[in-house]
Amino acid sequence: MIAFLTFTFILVVTPGSTTAVVVRNTLEGGRRAGYVTALGAAAANSTIAIACGLGLSVLLAVWPGSLEAIRIGGALFLAWLGVASLHRAFTRPDGGIRLALDVTGQPARSHEGAYFGDGLAINLLSPVIISFYLSVVPSFIPAGASRFYYPGLAATHVSMAILCHAMWATGLDAMRRWFVAPWKRRMLQTGTGVALIGLAIKVLA
Repeated sequence: MIAFLTFTFILVVTPGSTTAVVVRNTLEGGRRAGYVTALGAAAANSTIAIACGLGLSVLLAVWPGSLEAIRIGGALFLAWLGVASLHRAFTRPDGGIRLALDVTGQPARSHEGAYFGDGLAINLLSPVIISFYLSVVPSFIPAGASRFYYPGLAATHVSMAILCHAMWATGLDAMRRWFVAPWKRRMLQTGTGVALIGLAIKVLA
């Protein structure tokens, strides 16, 4: 268990595609948007864990190219988010980062489900998460363990991941307040878009 906790901690604190989406949405809609995105990612992690426990490996054996399709889909989704960030940066004076919304607590988008959907989609399209639950988690299950051991390890990962993403959202929300000048927020949105597109290229490569 100590080895699993150590490995999982390193996995969740290392910035990746999920972190990039949480950061992007936090910059756009504030801490609340980041939290909702983190909840979407947690729902995706739970879904994948259940699917792997029920036999996702059978599907992958029948269709070996499914992981490749998921990888390409995830990269395209990251690229789309990056392009959307660049579009906001070049078409809005404040880059779409409206600090005034923090007073009302309302999200930048029309409904919070969009943020939840971002977190859900990016992890459902992550071959890394699927491989983690198919290959890594079972390797930490001792011989003769209870049937509840796998769900326990999965719940540990989900809990650690959502806590880490919530910390990113909290920290980034505080950082948003440093960018009072609209041009600074446009630069921040531009950097976010470029980073997302670069991450998409890395995933494809």
